Amino acid sequence: MSKFTQALWLTTGILLGVTGCAELKEAGRTVGHATRDATTAIGHATRDTTKAIGHASRDAVNSVKDDLSGDSSD
Repeated sequence: MSKFTQALWLTTGILLGVTGCAELKEAGRTVGHATRDATTAIGHATRDTTKAIGHASRDAVNSVKDDLSGDSSD
């Protein structure tokens, strides 16, 4: 094989390798961003649910406390 042919094959291989790396990098970025967005949505939903449960529990306790306070004054 001549030096020119070897250089041509080497250049072709490098170009194909760089293109493949860019595609893999883009695929990784897409998967990473989708994962980030999904976990953020799950985290926010969990936070909101926990907050709602906490507020409902607080309101129930205050209601019972008010009922007990009202009964003892009769």
